[in-house]
Amino acid sequence: MNAVLAVRQYVSKMIEDSGPGMKVLLMDRETTGAVSVVYTQSEILQREVYLFERLDSPNREPMKHLKAICFLRPTKENVELLVQELRRPKYSVYFIYFSNVISKSDVKALAEADEQEVVAEVQEFYGDYIAVNPHVFSLNLLGCCRGRSWDPAQLTRTTQGLTALLLSLKKCPMIRYQLSSEPAKRLAECVKQVITKEYELFDFRRTEVPPLLLILDRSDDAITPLLNQWTYQAMVHELLGINNNRIDLSRVPGISKDLREVVLSAENDEFYANNMYLNFAEIGTNIKNLMEDFQRRKPKEQQKLESIADMKAFVENYPQFKKMSGTVSKHVTVVGELSRLVAERNLLEVSEVEQELACQSDHSSALQSVRRLLQSPRLSELDAARLVMLYALRYERHASSGLPALLEELRARGGSDRYRKLVSAVVEYGGKRVRGSDLFSPKDAVAITKQFLKGLKGIENVYTQHQPLLQETLDQLIKGKLKDSQYPYLGPNTLRDSFLEEVTAAGFRGRSAESSQIPPRSSRR
Repeated sequence: MNAVLAVRQYVSKMIEDSGPGMKVLLMDRETTGAVSVVYTQSEILQREVYLFERLDSPNREPMKHLKAICFLRPTKENVELLVQELRRPKYSVYFIYFSNVISKSDVKALAEADEQEVVAEVQEFYGDYIAVNPHVFSLNLLGCCRGRSWDPAQLTRTTQGLTALLLSLKKCPMIRYQLSSEPAKRLAECVKQVITKEYELFDFRRTEVPPLLLILDRSDDAITPLLNQWTYQAMVHELLGINNNRIDLSRVPGISKDLREVVLSAENDEFYANNMYLNFAEIGTNIKNLMEDFQRRKPKEQQKLESIADMKAFVENYPQFKKMSGTVSKHVTVVGELSRLVAERNLLEVSEVEQELACQSDHSSALQSVRRLLQSPRLSELDAARLVMLYALRYERHASSGLPALLEELRARGGSDRYRKLVSAVVEYGGKRVRGSDLFSPKDAVAITKQFLKGLKGIENVYTQHQPLLQETLDQLIKGKLKDSQYPYLGPNTLRDSFLEEVTAAGFRGRSAESSQIPPRSSRR
């Protein structure tokens, strides 16, 4: 399963189907993001796509010499805009691709609007999600639930995105969900309804062991997203923020104009692909090696050009040298800013206490450590609040809870009331009453033994002791030990005692950064 490849192949198929000639790629806000994370602008330019436009842009000029490739979500707004476009077409011919299932009534409305017969074809290409990595996708949604219930619009969008993912990967899965979460069950039912309604689209070749969709709720593990991370991609996501592979560095002190926004994509950046999951100490060493390699190559590129052969060699090697120069500048800047933030916010010491709260059970020591850090002027308001949140979750029902005193210390620091209110909110969201699993205690004798042996050997890295609950959940699932009583099947169970080969785990209400080639799926309607 490769989400990046699936969406990338859809885009390639759109361009190929439109034939030779100059083209414009017409998109909406969401499909612009979906395309940008799998294809660079320079790559698309090489495919005769010379213009990129938004369908909702009011000032587009007519360009009858261009073919239009339209990649749009099948929303009511987009259909209405497309109807207006077809009544007064700005381009010579239109190849229309919707990122999800479109209703017959909308297709009819488009057909009636196409009085000048400029539409060459209408298809469904199911790239209705952001393919962050080959194995990670996102819908970039915030606030999908209101309390314990779905926001109706967000439930619809999540269902659409998840079913589009399944269609793009050609999977018709069995569905399991987290029983303790009513929203998880509701989403499972909605996905099942779509699969049943669009059964012809999901009629893929049967496999001996069907794929599985596992739907989880973040509230079952509110600890993981509160912890500072120490691998490259996770640190960038945590400290700088990643939006569709783009990082905003405009607030970095002394940043140059060309580095105010950079792109980190494993598809187009070899250094990032090789280092995104390595810890921060290793990144520092590898950045040093990258710099040394660049310095070794640099003199060769700047040697005197004394002959035609020298000039030819320079021209041939210059693009590669320029690309390497950009890679070096980008990663040195990003790692430098991460290092500055780690030092400025005292994150090594903060992370050590976070790991103690998440992984140890010495209440007195943990409370003392949190209080000591709350006295530090270097501790940011956000980090202070997160430490108190972790304490509140870890020792929620402890007889000697120091939470009231910690909340008072937060107030004494002069921070915002918003952060103090978030402490009670996070307990309500992911506290013991809500969780379906025992987040802090080993589940069986094997786990207890492993924890005991780990304690005897000591911890190799005190900053990465914690293992997300998702890791244990998937491990139990793959071994066939995940309890049906906690994660029931929606519908008949055909997987019992079978070896599980493919799992798609879908989580909602936020995700943490810690945690085969597929041909494109198209449907003519």
